[in-house]
Amino acid sequence: QVRLVESGGGSVQSGGSLRLSCVASGYIGGTYCMGWLRQAPGKEREGVAAIDDDGHTSYADSVKGRFTISQDSAKNTLYLQMNSLEPEDTAMYYCAAHPCVDSTLLIRLLVSSGGRGQGTQVTVSS
Repeated sequence: QVRLVESGGGSVQSGGSLRLSCVASGYIGGTYCMGWLRQAPGKEREGVAAIDDDGHTSYADSVKGRFTISQDSAKNTLYLQMNSLEPEDTAMYYCAAHPCVDSTLLIRLLVSSGGRGQGTQVTVSS
């Protein structure tokens, strides 16, 4: 069973940046791929970014060009660099894991069936 622990959330003004981190444990290398989800109050959970085992990435249209997903496999750590933050990015952000598939499918499967951590809150004020 994969255990995921997120960190790095906080409160920033519009235009600011944050970097989220997620440390995975109980991880069987090469079996799981990871990504980031978010959920704002009153809204459905949304896939934000995903990275597959070939290093290919996929992003939600709303964050393309502003967010970057990356990973350090040696540290079992996933990152999400978030730049040019907007109030609409305010949400609880979750790290999620799923058996590896192509990133374009992974970003959807993470939402529907991925295991996830407890989340880290991101609040962007205008």
